[in-house]
Formats: sequence, structure tokens, C-alpha cells
Amino acid sequence: MKEIKAIINAYDAKSPETKAALATVVRVEGSSYRRTGARMLIMDNGTWVGGISGGCLEGDALKRARLAISQAKPTLITYDTTQDDAYQIGVGLGCNGVIDVLISPIDADAPKVVELLRSCLTANRQTHVLLTVTQASDEVDGLSTGDMFRYNGPDSLAQLADETAIASATEKIERYIQKGKSAPVEVLFADGRVVELFVEVMPPIPHVVLLGQQYDVYPLVRILNELGWQSTVVANPQKVTQALFGAANALVAPADFDTISVDGQTAFVLMAHDFKTDKANLPRALATDAPFVGVLGPRVRTERMLSELAEEGTPIAETDRMHAPIGLDIGATSPEEIALSIVAEIRAVLSGRSGSFLRLRQAPIHERD
Repeated sequence: MKEIKAIINAYDAKSPETKAALATVVRVEGSSYRRTGARMLIMDNGTWVGGISGGCLEGDALKRARLAISQAKPTLITYDTTQDDAYQIGVGLGCNGVIDVLISPIDADAPKVVELLRSCLTANRQTHVLLTVTQASDEVDGLSTGDMFRYNGPDSLAQLADETAIASATEKIERYIQKGKSAPVEVLFADGRVVELFVEVMPPIPHVVLLGQQYDVYPLVRILNELGWQSTVVANPQKVTQALFGAANALVAPADFDTISVDGQTAFVLMAHDFKTDKANLPRALATDAPFVGVLGPRVRTERMLSELAEEGTPIAETDRMHAPIGLDIGATSPEEIALSIVAEIRAVLSGRSGSFLRLRQAPIHERD
């Protein structure tokens, strides 16, 4: 979402006479620095925002975008970094992947793609599903390469006007929604026609709720801002500095804890540095549906909390959602390093990963179909 926000801001800031195109990674086969859904906004004046690779494909995409803009026609480009071809962009990079990039000129009079992306930024926390036509037969009325529309169920596919195609598309789209994964799909019509769609599943950005007001909250909020995540600080407003008001997305008084929105991308971090406060907050955080509840401090401190809560009639059942001590074991000592270890563990848990060394991972870094 951070990249989309930067693209929207750049589009809004460009001069009216400047033409633009949007490059989107719509398929990845094998290894690639960026995955499906990576984007860059390319202007005809040679500037761009975002990225589709680690910097190796952007220059060629710029030239291709200028051509697409001049022809007012979307184009699908395939970059193959697996072949030993001196004329292939990306050779020698060692990525060993095939990347499809859709480059679509943006209609200045009706920038539908921009507005659809903007709506994903401004809507309440929810999973957005966007469908982009990457290839369409000329015989399919009403669908053209580059078209983008929102998916809200089978009724969103009425324009396919073919029961077989709607059923085929719905089954595949719903499967990727369940996985929380973006991917290309092929839609088959009853008469043999084919439309290829890029299914983009965009869950809400991670939301980290920080229960504390000490100085080590600040580096954590700064890292969350750099990532483009959402941060909420639960603290007495009279005990925090004005700088924290401006840095965090929201500041909530402890009495208003129940007003915090919680979903499958929410993580709680208990870091009050006050035993009684953290002990009171632990059962409140675990009573929510948040998949991650972390407690700062040594294990013995949390064990004491659990023991006292049980004695007081509030036993805490064992759960994988609780992470205490919080953070990955990276040898962190400073507040900044501790913040890094905390955010890394949250990212790992929300991604369903262990947070171990990649060199020990037997499977590819990214899941493949």
C-alpha cells in the first residue's frame, strides 16, 4: 500500500500536460526481486515512482512505457532472466525468473485505474480484490487488455456474459482470495475463447497496537512509518510528547481500548515497562482476535504475570498467539535494534513464516504454484 500511495501522490502532483503509464508485475515464474502486484508509475518526461524489480528492468520499462503512451495502447512485456541470450534484458542478473509486466497508459480524462487504487487507500480496513485484463481475445466484447475492475463476488463478472467463464473465473479467484495471494488466472469460455486476468488480493496493511508510552515506543513507530504500516499507541495523552502525536497514526487513551479496530493483520505489543499495566493489558489483548500478542521483557516476567492472573481468577490458556519474550533473536540491545527485532517477528508471524535464516529454508523464498 505504501507504493500505491506514493504512485497516487505522484500522479496527483504531475502537470496536466504530462502523460503517464502504469507498469504492473502480473506474473512471476521462478525467482524475482519483486512479486506480482509490484508497480511503477512512469511519466513521459522520464521520471518514475515505484519499481518492478531491483532496478534492472526499470530503464527498459521506461522506454516501453513511452511507446505505449505514444500509441495509447497497453502492452504486455515478458522479461526472461533464465535464458543465456545477450539480447534479453535482465541476462546476468541471476534472478532465474520470468516476469510479465503490463504497461498501461493512463487516460487523463478518465483515470479509472488511478481512482480504483485510490479507493483501496481510502476505504476502511478490508481485503481488496482487483482484476486486471492482461490478455483478451478481440471476440470478447467489453473487455480489453489493461482494463481493471473490482471483484466483489460472481456478480462482478457479469460482463463476461458466459456462465462457463463466470464459473471458471469465480472458482479460481476465490481460491486465491482464500490463500491471500495475487496471481494470474486463465478464464475459459464455453466456445473456447480465453481471457487472462491478474487477480490482485490486497489485505489490509499490518496494524500494530503499542501499549506503552516510554521512549522506546518512538523508534518502533518510526520503523512502522517507514514500512507504511499502521500504528496505534495506547497511552495517557497527557503523558506523551507532541512528537508522538504526529508520528503515530492514532493515539488512544487506555479507557478507550475497546474502540481499537482489530482484524487478522493486527498485532499487539505490550511495552509499558510497568508490571501491573502489562498484566492488566495482557488478557485484554488476548481477548481480541488479533493473531499476534507480544510482551516485552524476560520470560520470567511474563510467567509471573500468568501466575498472578491465574491466582486472581483470570487464567490465560496456552496459545501460539502470545509471543513472550517478543522479538527475533538477533542480539538486539538498543531501542532501535529491539524495534527491528519486534517488527521482524510480527512480519514473520503474519506471513506464516518462522523468521529463521533464509539459507536454512529448503523451499523457494516465495511460494510458487
